[in-house]
Amino acid sequence: MKIRIKTDKAPAAIGPYAQGWYTDQVVYVSGQLGIDMDTGKLAEGVAAQAHASMKNLGAVLKAAGSEYSQIVKTTVFVQDLNDFAVVNEIYGSYFEGEYPARSCVQIAKLPLGGLVEIECIALRE
Repeated sequence: MKIRIKTDKAPAAIGPYAQGWYTDQVVYVSGQLGIDMDTGKLAEGVAAQAHASMKNLGAVLKAAGSEYSQIVKTTVFVQDLNDFAVVNEIYGSYFEGEYPARSCVQIAKLPLGGLVEIECIALRE
């Protein structure tokens, strides 16, 4: 059985998709842009967007009964691979000890003109 994740602590989907889904053991979180939930707009700059993206990811995970330490795989999308070092440092600060498997790719364009988007697969606690 799959259950749709819906939380007002992270941005609503901006298209025909869900914030995420979970089963008894696995959580699938859709890509989270760097939207600042206080303003409802993209945060200013790549560092702020990376933090916002990770916070939004965390909010969706929490709504599904999971957390950062339960992430097994992430995919990080950046508009400019030159921003990788900044994004990587911020991304790493959300984990203690063990890091999940990860892919990072540069893409031509993200929705809303975003600079960073992060998705993940995690386990449920």
